[in-house]
Amino acid sequence: MDFIMSKLNSIGLFLLGIGVVSAVLSLINYNLRILLWVDMWGTTIGWLIRIGLIVGGAALFGISMIFSRD
Repeated sequence: MDFIMSKLNSIGLFLLGIGVVSAVLSLINYNLRILLWVDMWGTTIGWLIRIGLIVGGAALFGISMIFSRD
């Protein structure tokens, strides 16, 4: 179970980091190459995807931290 929680922790931090970096870079009209598809459907959907990455990453990180305490 510790292996799964450590992987959830890593994936959560990765998604959170990518979302934050993408949001900051988007403000200066730049984007990460791996996330070029985000703005393909428009700016609003792009921001929703970025916010989803941040919230999803934070949720995975939080869940992994809660269950790893036991």
